[in-house]
Amino acid sequence: MAESAPSPHDLPRRGLMFILSSPSGAGKTTIAKKLLAAEDGAVAMSVSVTTRPIRPGEVDGRDYHFTDEADFRSRVAEDAFLEWAEVFGNLYGTPRAQVVSGLEQGRDYLFDVDWQGAQQLSQRAGADVVSVFLLPPSIEELEHRLRSRGTDSEEVIQGRMDRARAEMSHWSEYDYVVVNDDVELCFSKVHSILKAERLKRTRQTGLVDFARGLTS
Repeated sequence: MAESAPSPHDLPRRGLMFILSSPSGAGKTTIAKKLLAAEDGAVAMSVSVTTRPIRPGEVDGRDYHFTDEADFRSRVAEDAFLEWAEVFGNLYGTPRAQVVSGLEQGRDYLFDVDWQGAQQLSQRAGADVVSVFLLPPSIEELEHRLRSRGTDSEEVIQGRMDRARAEMSHWSEYDYVVVNDDVELCFSKVHSILKAERLKRTRQTGLVDFARGLTS
């Protein structure tokens, strides 16, 4: 008598690298937090290596892996990063070994990177990458959100607006683009993208044996 096929709900699959990008003020941090909370551990935030100083309340290994420039440059030479960039004088990079190992075990990772980081990740790990860009409903609303924080000078705000326009010009390089005019609706769309991408046939590494079991 033939053995029963394994449950279709427990088939092995390869993990994915889920990128969220947006200009400052478009809600990326809020959506990322909601996604991590909804997934309850099923998605891990990718922890970057950085040369910037640790800030009060941050924990090494949880928020970032803190290091110095010499060590960072050494890792770059060893090709230890999936992507890396210099931002405002500090270096940031995604460690390769941790992510590659996790993907093979079916682990999903959330990346909070700009368009340059997304481009590097796509070039180096294209099949594993799913990229989502969040747009504000209007440039006026984006500026309003930045000003409502009440923490930045006029010069800083204008700098952020210039940077936002530059970042938004890269929207077409992403797999998905979602307009964040309503936080809950935006989150629902982003979460749906994640769920659908997990079901792609190419990521279902256990489908071959499952299908064979149905026909043997």
